Amino acid sequence: MSATESVETEIPTAGDGADGGLARDDVIARFREEVRGGAHWFEALLDAVGRWRAPSETRDGRTYAYLIAGEAFDWLLLAERLLDEAPGLAPTHEVEALLFGGRWPLDLADEEFAARLGAAKYSAHLNYVYGVLVEQALQLGVEEEIHKENRASPWGDGPSAQDAMFRRVYGAGRDELRAAYYEQTGAALRETATLGEWEAFVYWLFRQRLKRQDKARVASDTRKGLAQLSRMELAVSERRRGARPSEREFSERYAPRGGRSRRAV
Repeated sequence: MSATESVETEIPTAGDGADGGLARDDVIARFREEVRGGAHWFEALLDAVGRWRAPSETRDGRTYAYLIAGEAFDWLLLAERLLDEAPGLAPTHEVEALLFGGRWPLDLADEEFAARLGAAKYSAHLNYVYGVLVEQALQLGVEEEIHKENRASPWGDGPSAQDAMFRRVYGAGRDELRAAYYEQTGAALRETATLGEWEAFVYWLFRQRLKRQDKARVASDTRKGLAQLSRMELAVSERRRGARPSEREFSERYAPRGGRSRRAV
């Protein structure tokens, strides 16, 4: 197995003491032991996610970035990593249903899901839901609006729908936004960006949108993203990634207070 590498910042763990400080190999070993000892693999998996600390790592040539911008946590990516370390300990069809369909093998209450991850990780998970999943749905929804407008126009398609979407939602074209992203973060968004690189850019766009839009516009765009997500039938509201995103929850979490934006975590 290739050596792993992590970045400086750690993901907060679910508990204190020895469990909170387990190294990656120890988390994986304990996950295997719990399943072999009779625990349901999904519950043991969530507990392992709760103990995990490394925000990113490189393994066998693949980079896993679980925590975006120190704020948004993709727990299913970490679940994939952990399950790769436990072949044969969980039914293949259940693992595939979780990783590719977002379907849980157990009917756990949302409160139990949050408790197993821990408050800090669950908070960062919600940032991922709103800042990446809902934001991507918003982008797609606006692109679809622009395509419809172009089809109805007697003058043809006009500018590309994607660039028009960036200007409508974020106030600048894609190239301008990529340049600003590089200037602020030092990360260059390549034309052949990986999924992780693209999601990091999307989350940055989300944070920029919250800064530049007024409260009414933020609420309107949030409704649009949530409606698009529902139409796409991603089942986020039920089981995919363990959250029920809503406009009210979004407002409570991100709405500016006293004229200043709240931090994501």
